[in-house]
Amino acid sequence: MEKQCLKKVDNLWVLFNGKEYVIGLTNEAQDELGNITFATFPKAGQSYVKGDTLVEIEAEKATSALTSPLSGTVSSINEKADENVDVLNDEDEMNAWILSLKDVEQSEFDHL
Repeated sequence: MEKQCLKKVDNLWVLFNGKEYVIGLTNEAQDELGNITFATFPKAGQSYVKGDTLVEIEAEKATSALTSPLSGTVSSINEKADENVDVLNDEDEMNAWILSLKDVEQSEFDHL
């Protein structure tokens, strides 16, 4: 099994860091949405099934519901982005992470 692996699916990137699956906004999504002004974040411990709405984002160009590319349980959220949504407008897409999931089936990630 690879220690770190990054995949992009729809408007999200998913990084497996060896123990968790971190999910964030791609630069393409940031460009498509424009300046993000509001986002709803889940709580740690919430469980999702692939295809469930993870986060709703309001931006200058569109309002968008981002769906989970994986099934799992939220282990952490980007507290900085939850407190100040401007973090999601960062040009470095790795800073625009939203949350991390645990209890994900590796095969689900492999098939992204």
